[in-house]
Amino acid sequence: MRGPLASKTTVLVVEDNSGDARLLREMLNDHGAYGTMLVYVQTMSEAEAVVSQGGVDIILLDLGLPDVQGLDAVRRIHAAAPRVPVVVLTGLDDELIAARALKEGAQDYLIKGQIDGRGLLRALRYAFERKDMDEALFAEKERAQVTLKCIGDAVVCTDATARITFLNAVAERLTGWTGPEANGRPIQEVLRFFDTTSGRPAADPMTLACHVNPEPLGAASWVLVRRDGADIPIEECAAPIHDSEGATTGAVIFFRDVSATRAMARLLTHSAQHDFLTGLPNRVLLNERVDLSISLAKRHGQKVAVLFLDLDGFKHVNDSLGHPTGDRLLQSVTERLVSSVREADTVSRQGGDEFVILLSEVESREAAAISARRILAAIAEAHSIDQQDLHVTASIGVSLFPDDGADAETLVKNADTAMFQAKGLER
Repeated sequence: MRGPLASKTTVLVVEDNSGDARLLREMLNDHGAYGTMLVYVQTMSEAEAVVSQGGVDIILLDLGLPDVQGLDAVRRIHAAAPRVPVVVLTGLDDELIAARALKEGAQDYLIKGQIDGRGLLRALRYAFERKDMDEALFAEKERAQVTLKCIGDAVVCTDATARITFLNAVAERLTGWTGPEANGRPIQEVLRFFDTTSGRPAADPMTLACHVNPEPLGAASWVLVRRDGADIPIEECAAPIHDSEGATTGAVIFFRDVSATRAMARLLTHSAQHDFLTGLPNRVLLNERVDLSISLAKRHGQKVAVLFLDLDGFKHVNDSLGHPTGDRLLQSVTERLVSSVREADTVSRQGGDEFVILLSEVESREAAAISARRILAAIAEAHSIDQQDLHVTASIGVSLFPDDGADAETLVKNADTAMFQAKGLER
């Protein structure tokens, strides 16, 4: 796992205000990022020259530069360094433009005058992780598209009496029938299609071909019941075959197995809601679950607890043993967290070494505190990574609905604040 807290990270600051650039440098130094190298330029032309030489890990980009303004600045830096994550710097009046910059390839934005050191480091760390996730998802989509393009379509032909006259190799594989076995059989015996919604047998493909204008493959979605009884989700279309006089002499039915397509759709949906390293729900899914728990708690007069957890000493593990070991430690911590809560609760990774736990039903603040102590004890036990025992501790902050907030954002924010107060007490 890479991140801006790692040593020898190079941050390119593209900012025409030297005072703002100096403030950013001070924030990094004040919050312990001494190994971070900050390169400062004032124009886009200078930035393009720097990134062309390589070695830049992340870019802090002002949207108002002498030689380029607004979204054009994002487009130019993205064109010059497409694989480098970008965090946009903007004034309060340009927040809408900054949000649009995310669609142009930026990973995050910060509003000048509202930046603190901890928020800056967190934005840099999250930008790295979002860039990694974006690239992983893009690669996954590319692999899926190449795979699907290589899958041939099944082809079945019939005569005018709706009896099979031909199956290609793909059709043989999908139906479980060989060509010689299927020849002369009624089409309904070989192609057993069922509607995916109602479960009822689909209309006879031959009838569709002869009486309905053919549509592109994928116009209708069915389940094909193979000869052995297995179900295969398919997309199909059919068209009539005419002789020179225009009379129907048969039909051709095209269909394809869409199992991979639907599995990829489920994977992409899962990826959009879960952390790529640990598989835990991400902030988007966590907020949905917190809001749902709040709705249920209001109805039943219960409390909801949100625990914000930050690992102590994780940076030392990353810097001394390397990011692969740090990743495996995070996965081990994930297992401990999940095993320490109930099935109805939610463990979420916020990024880096920060986690949020939702306790959907708690009776009191003391009950939440008991759960927090149980979690801390579980994490403190040795983690066996690469045949060595690693030790980390954690700090936890707790917030409760309705005492500390009425929505997910407020509860997480207050739990985060409580966690940093706990760290201060521990020192």
